[in-house]
Amino acid sequence: MDFYLGLIQIIGVHTLLGLSAYCVLLTGQVSLAQAGFFAIGAYLAGMLTVLAQWPLIPALALAGVVSAAVACAIGFPALRVKGLMLVVATVAFGEAVRLFFFNFTYQIQAGALHLGPHGAEGFRQIRYFPENGWSTLDVVLFIWVVVALVMAGLWWLDRSRVGAVLRAVGEDELAAQSVGINITAVKVSAMTVGGFIAGIGGGIFAHYTTHIEHAQFGVVLATFAIAYPILGGLSNVFGTLLAVIFIQGFLIEGLRFMGDWRNLLFGGLIVLAMNVRPRGLLDAGTTRALKRLFSPGREQSGA
Repeated sequence: MDFYLGLIQIIGVHTLLGLSAYCVLLTGQVSLAQAGFFAIGAYLAGMLTVLAQWPLIPALALAGVVSAAVACAIGFPALRVKGLMLVVATVAFGEAVRLFFFNFTYQIQAGALHLGPHGAEGFRQIRYFPENGWSTLDVVLFIWVVVALVMAGLWWLDRSRVGAVLRAVGEDELAAQSVGINITAVKVSAMTVGGFIAGIGGGIFAHYTTHIEHAQFGVVLATFAIAYPILGGLSNVFGTLLAVIFIQGFLIEGLRFMGDWRNLLFGGLIVLAMNVRPRGLLDAGTTRALKRLFSPGREQSGA
């Protein structure tokens, strides 16, 4: 049972990571900086609860705000470039953050223990959940409440005028600019929102794993972040959740019994899924079909 609860925790946290990239991808930008924002949130939230004895929710909120501020500051220079140059710039940022934490040491002594980040050894003893009597099920429920709130917020945003502006910039920058949309402001705002979500996700990740280190926040994690919304489709936020379940639940854990053969199949199955569903697992056509299936009366009245 604990295995499945742990898997549900992983899917929840990776859904937050994927949703952070979803915001940026709506504007047509491919950013690999999400792992860096995720790392900032993880280390900061861990330091606040372990070293400063903050409650968890304020620590997560501040981690999200600081990650968002960093994303906003990075967004102005990084989003002046496009395409492959933006990918290179954001990879460089993510690696700079990872190397910062590789060299970052800040510890205090608490009895016989030294608490806090310690360079390459990472940050151990982030034991907020067990020390405050949270069961594994409590942690699962907390994670999914946060995921549900973020998904509901992005769902509402997507259907508001703001969402229409984000998609207009992503589909045709020149046309969007010609009707008076400030392209830079829209892109930086999307990057900022994405940084906030990634920071919260990183903070939760640090607390349920209890131990973090710089190697967990490398290019592989950044690749996962953008793979989720691309594979799931950008028609709505549920595609990202579906892609996380497919990758984390099926490809990584479901095929674990295959041992090393799983690694050979992993990339191939993702490529196959992208070829079979080039617009994502949950594209606009599938979404309309599901609406007709579950709300036939509403569809007919709408027609």
